[in-house]
Amino acid sequence: MSEEKKQQLSHPFYAEETETVLEKMQSTQEGLSSSEAQKRINEFGPNELDEGEKKSMIARFFEQFKDMMIIVLIFAAIISAVVSHEVVDSIIILAVVIINAVMGVLQESKAEQAIEALREMSTPNANVLRDNHVKSIKSTELVPGDIVMLEAGDVVPADLRLLEAASLKIEEAALTGESVPVEKEMVVIDEQDVGIGDRVNMAFSNSNVTYGRGRGVVVSTGMSTEVGKIAGMLAQADETETPLKNNLNQLGKFLTIAIIVIAAIMFVVGIAINGTSWDEMFLTSISLAVAAIPEGLPAIVTIILALGTQVMAKRNSVIRKLPAVETLGSTDIIASDKTGTLTLNQMTVEKLYVNNQQIGAKEEIPNDLMAVKVMNFANDTKFSQEGGLIGDPTETALVQFGLDKGFDVRQEVQKETRVAELPFDSDRKLMSTIHEQADGKYLVAVKGAPDVLLNRTNKVLLDDTVVPMTDKEKSDILANNTDMAQQALRVLGMAYKLVDAIPAEMESEIVENDLIFAGLVGMIDPERAEAAEAVRVAKEAGVRPIMITGDHKDTAEAIAVRLGIVDKGDDDAVLTGAQLNEMSDEEFAQKVSEYSVYARVSPEHKVRIVKAWQKEGKVVAMTGDGVNDAPALKQADIGIGMGITGTEVSKGASDMVLADDNFATIVVAVEEGRKVFSNIQKSVQYLLAANLGEVLTLFLATLFGWDTLLPIHLLWINLVTDTFPAIALGMEPAEKDLMSHKPRGRNSNLFSGGVLSSIIYQGILEGATVLFVYWSAIQWPVHSTYDAIHSDALTMAFATLGLMQLFHAFNVKSVHQSIFKVGPFRNRTFNWAILLSFALMMVIIIVPGLNDVFRVAHLDLYQWGIVLGASFAIIPIVEIVKFFQRKAMN
Repeated sequence: MSEEKKQQLSHPFYAEETETVLEKMQSTQEGLSSSEAQKRINEFGPNELDEGEKKSMIARFFEQFKDMMIIVLIFAAIISAVVSHEVVDSIIILAVVIINAVMGVLQESKAEQAIEALREMSTPNANVLRDNHVKSIKSTELVPGDIVMLEAGDVVPADLRLLEAASLKIEEAALTGESVPVEKEMVVIDEQDVGIGDRVNMAFSNSNVTYGRGRGVVVSTGMSTEVGKIAGMLAQADETETPLKNNLNQLGKFLTIAIIVIAAIMFVVGIAINGTSWDEMFLTSISLAVAAIPEGLPAIVTIILALGTQVMAKRNSVIRKLPAVETLGSTDIIASDKTGTLTLNQMTVEKLYVNNQQIGAKEEIPNDLMAVKVMNFANDTKFSQEGGLIGDPTETALVQFGLDKGFDVRQEVQKETRVAELPFDSDRKLMSTIHEQADGKYLVAVKGAPDVLLNRTNKVLLDDTVVPMTDKEKSDILANNTDMAQQALRVLGMAYKLVDAIPAEMESEIVENDLIFAGLVGMIDPERAEAAEAVRVAKEAGVRPIMITGDHKDTAEAIAVRLGIVDKGDDDAVLTGAQLNEMSDEEFAQKVSEYSVYARVSPEHKVRIVKAWQKEGKVVAMTGDGVNDAPALKQADIGIGMGITGTEVSKGASDMVLADDNFATIVVAVEEGRKVFSNIQKSVQYLLAANLGEVLTLFLATLFGWDTLLPIHLLWINLVTDTFPAIALGMEPAEKDLMSHKPRGRNSNLFSGGVLSSIIYQGILEGATVLFVYWSAIQWPVHSTYDAIHSDALTMAFATLGLMQLFHAFNVKSVHQSIFKVGPFRNRTFNWAILLSFALMMVIIIVPGLNDVFRVAHLDLYQWGIVLGASFAIIPIVEIVKFFQRKAMN
């Protein structure tokens, strides 16, 4: 479709008369001819959404190799094979890399389903006026200018400018977030830049007709519809880099530079000081590079994240993308959609005003109360075969309230049959039904807008007695109506009268006059019971909840106050979409921290809000369930979809899906995310301290002219002995004060919180201990020949490094806390991992044949005593350092 055609379909038709719209669409009230429709489908294309570009499984597989750490590992494997001819080492490294990539692809296999889900949402058929006859055609065959007929139960097939609306109500929650169906009106909207929810003369693709009937002219199809624009935004949204991905990339860059610098220094020193040949020194430098690279780290991080997804799945959080587990832990802002996420997306009666007093919906009331009877009689709700309620959400809420109070409208209308009615009309804002009574009289039940209804009443029912309506009574009713409205309740009035016969003319002036006022009812889409507590816990953890909704300002603010997101009377914390439109990006970026509630917003606003917080350096989680949430879900650092009420579109765009739609589950997920990051830090500290110890051992041994550790020793420790404890550290339970800290934020990294300093001093300690053991074995040998002495020293150094790592694993259970406080043995998986790694270490030293492969020798009890004593020494030394660190911090 040309840009000119796209602009034509994006015109603000809501601001023009229907005749002008028909003229611009080159159509008439009788619709198009079949030949003209065919011509236009060739011109505009079918009424469907673009499929979007899909990534193949192979493309996703190769994307896993973009991380700096993976690139460094592949480079080391190639160098190891080509230069030092260590083919086994290279195969082991490449196997680790491939396993890591496969696990990443498996976890992300459903990552790009959002556009496809949007396409599947389109309705299969539409009733259209063609050749002056109503025809049922596939919705994909609709073209601009077609006249579409709408009735209750239909899904709107394209964006329409309404030409006729008879009591027409359309539910647009998936697009706007507003839970109450919109009453459509045949008016011209003169304002500019009107939000979707306020375009009452329009009907939007994929919204649902809940009441009445209507017809309209198609003004936008396919990607030009409001849903299509969302699909376009979704396809263009950039994938945000997760904090963990950034951290691992930074770590990879840091290690790359460090390895090159240290290897180069070692190469020069070996040739200049020791006189070693350049080719031998080059191989030694490569060995150092292998020692410095934590080969198992990428796979271990992936495994820890995967284990985190399993834990979270048991707690109703389904992770679609692995890094999302950790990203949750760094969340600063939770930007939540109101409808269906913080609230139930179910209109519910909250208050009743009868007999001059407000009564809570949960209080006891008689089931024969006239107000309850009227709200149920003047009602078009239907019952499904399963007993569910079908109809307008406001009316179903009234029937449900009646059922809760013992008033079953199905039984009551059998006793008092409906014999006539005046349907709801948006002009008069009333609905009436007439019911035959046992005594031959007729009950007229009327419900509607309180201000309109009061003008039709002259009496009031007080304590089962009908009395004249005085000015004071009317004033009290209006005051209570205002009070309930200020609580963001949707208020309806109930009135009735008894007549001797059905009116000959069913006109409003006759039927809906001289009424007896029965009461007011206030309804709201209530907050979830657990949401307020979740908000409180989030705030305690330093996470700021933000409400973003397409609903009205007063409703949004009232729910936000009840949830504790804003304080009562804090109107400055609420911003509307219209006000946001008046702000430049720069002005909004300066003021974004002032607002906690956004009302009457469009999908574009949601993305803008998320981006503004991200510019502040905040990690943003966005929750949502509607089509309108999808672009913001994809833009956010972590998008959180709803598993039950959420559309497939929102789930497809999200990183995580809540299986129970429970806002409180997010807080649980944040805690799990923090635990996962903390455990990844422990694994990083554990592995890098060992690698630093290995590098220092090789570097200083080269200076001293010693031959301490071989590449096969380093690979065994890095990929086998260390791997199981490192994975088990990823399953450590959360530390008690985990949720009392502020979020670490976007700028923190894996070395934050004392991890870097711990790696440095513990790595130096490990290197020094290994060199001391090697030196002592040379100084006080058990054997007499050079080869035997060197073999013993090499074996003792290797065994000390391996066993010391196992003892050191207990130290890294907490960066600063004593292992006796965190509990050295409470993680059963960790205990078994230590035993397994210990057995693997012993096997290659003790079992004949294997010790020849690894070039190690048998040790006697004296030598094992030195090895075990030196290895265990790291625990008391680190405990002493931690003690003084805690003293300094306090």
